[in-house]
Amino acid sequence: MNLVALSVPIFLFLIAIEFVAGLLRQRKVYAFSDFVTNISCGIGQQVLGAFFAILTFAAYRFIYDEWRIFTIPDTWYYALLLFIGVDFFYYWFHRLSHEINAIWATHIVHHQSEEYNLSVALRQSWFQTCFSWVFYIPLSFLGFSPVLMVIIVALNTLYQFWIHTKLIRNMGPFEWIFNTPSHHRVHHGSNPKYIDKNHAGTLIIWDRMFGTFQKEEEEVVYGITVPLRSWNPFHANFHYWQELAAHASKARGMDKIRMFLKSPGWFPADQGGVKHAPEVNAASFKKFGIEVLPRIQWYVFLQFLFTIGAVTYYMFFANDWILGDNFSNLAQCAGLAAFILLTIFSLGALLENRGYGWPVEMLRLVAGMALILLFSDEAWFSGMLLFYPLMQVTLLAYVFIPSFLRTQTQTHKTTAKTAAP
Repeated sequence: MNLVALSVPIFLFLIAIEFVAGLLRQRKVYAFSDFVTNISCGIGQQVLGAFFAILTFAAYRFIYDEWRIFTIPDTWYYALLLFIGVDFFYYWFHRLSHEINAIWATHIVHHQSEEYNLSVALRQSWFQTCFSWVFYIPLSFLGFSPVLMVIIVALNTLYQFWIHTKLIRNMGPFEWIFNTPSHHRVHHGSNPKYIDKNHAGTLIIWDRMFGTFQKEEEEVVYGITVPLRSWNPFHANFHYWQELAAHASKARGMDKIRMFLKSPGWFPADQGGVKHAPEVNAASFKKFGIEVLPRIQWYVFLQFLFTIGAVTYYMFFANDWILGDNFSNLAQCAGLAAFILLTIFSLGALLENRGYGWPVEMLRLVAGMALILLFSDEAWFSGMLLFYPLMQVTLLAYVFIPSFLRTQTQTHKTTAKTAAP
């Protein structure tokens, strides 16, 4: 059971409500390209996460079967105890992901958006699980069921969805114990006083206990201290690794290793030493943006809706495909995963007006047709075989025919002026 997949319709519904609520309050809550990039990062995480989830569950299962100290029953009160344990270990993972460069490289993706809305909750790193799963190992040793563990971890993650909003202000006494939008806005701030604060998942008590709590005071400036300035989800997931590698290659001796183990902002003395977060001001902060033609935005949006449907289908069936003994199913899984990743790369390129954007997009459209043929044994195959090319031709016509007609009109006018006596 994939709780995240089951929650996709709820996520989209709540995002739509937040968007409308922002309009009614005359507040711009969403920026289109940022929204697409946020969800694209989450899509990539779900695509690759299907493989990571199988590996991590197998590890928890092995530890539970071979080395557990107790056998803890799946009763409601032990489930509640497990929830507290998961939240405690999540706090320490989250805190260390802000204090160790190598882990920050996998977590930074979640903080790159300069907006703060429900779509940011879905902006997830593709490789964070490589570190986060280790923190829950003690729970397997204690004897909590791996199945219940995975469910509780998912619930802990789902709780954090609703706290990514600017539209809910202070929540009174609830804020004494639980993580809230106000607490989490602080966590996403690049203001120096907000850096590395409020790491809680569900219970804010951990931050109060361990000295990392900060109340929301000055207006939050969202994003990271060195802005990403890109709508490319691949760049979002790999850029910090590239920066770390570049600095490590210049470092000497043990500083090459320290570069990955020290906190963000640490550099060897011969590279300038420690750099602190610069002061920022919400009134003067300029957000990243690239002007894109409205019809290209509509094209991207409609392709994106199609992609959300594809990734939801993938999320429901990926585990069966990967664990099954049917090679054709595994080929379908790999093919659909590759197509989805190609899609989010291509749409990001279109939003950045990259020269290679449309050539890659044309390649993607052809790959989509080939992918449909790979699923020829599915019940929906014949319908999609007709719908997909018709939809794509229509969308391409919507984008390119106006440009073609305008070019023809301008050429005609130029010719007429040249021919005039």
